[in-house]
Parts: sequence; structure tokens; C-alpha cells
Amino acid sequence: MTRKQRRLVLIGAGAIVLALAVGLTMTALRDSIVFFNSPTDVVEKNLPAGQRIRLGGLVQPGTVQRKDIDASFDVTDGKNVMRVTYRGILPDLFREGQGVVAEGTLIDHASFRADSVLAKHDETYMPKEVADALKKQGHWKDDYGKKPGAAGTPK
Repeated sequence: MTRKQRRLVLIGAGAIVLALAVGLTMTALRDSIVFFNSPTDVVEKNLPAGQRIRLGGLVQPGTVQRKDIDASFDVTDGKNVMRVTYRGILPDLFREGQGVVAEGTLIDHASFRADSVLAKHDETYMPKEVADALKKQGHWKDDYGKKPGAAGTPK
């Protein structure tokens, strides 16, 4: 075997190993490369209790309960609802009826223990994934994402 042939074999073998490594990594991470799961995703994917996930959706009005630094509230995507418990200070922008992403541990298909809660950062922001989930469930309002006072939107 000549030097050139040996070099080509080594390059080819390296490319095959690299392709296999990338393929195996993408297969292993396929379900975890998600910004968040909606309550419907949790039910449909039959995620096991104890799994760490991000749960996203809208805070259901009338469900927020606070006692000292403990809080609980329901997150909905319009189809399913999941009860979230959280120990800590909720973000200043946390409100009923607005988008939220909570990171923590799944207790069961109806409850979730969050160790961090992220609320939308201004009146016009909604994560693309939350908007897509709302559209999919038929709960999208045409005025989501529009700036107040802009042409065609109420002030």
C-alpha cells in the first residue's frame, strides 16, 4: 500500500467514525433537544415520573396560590393542565394568563415540581414554542405578539 492509499484509508476511517459519533449523539438527544414540553406533550409522550424537563404554557387564571415562598399554579396549553409547585420567589413579571416556562422534575402526569420559573420579559414577547403550541390547540389570539399602540392594535 502506498503512502497516498494509506492516507486515504485513514481519512475515510476517520470520516466514518465521526459520522457514527454524530449519528449516535443525535439519536440519544433526539427527545431532549426541546425548549420545553407542553402539558399535552407530557401526556402524549408518557414521560416517566422523576424525569427532568422544561414545562411551558400559560398560567391558568385563578389557580395561583402563594404562601410565604411556596407557590402553586396550573399551566395549560388549552387542552391539558398540569399543577406546578415551586419553592422560591416568582419572577416580577409572573402573572396569570401569561406565558411561563418552568424547569424541574415531573411528579406524575398531572403535577410538576419546579426549581426555576421563567416568565415572559415584556408585554410583546411570547416564546415561539408557546405560540406554536397555542396555535396547535386552537387558542391563539391574533393580537399576541403585537406591540400596544401599533397600527391596528388596541392601546
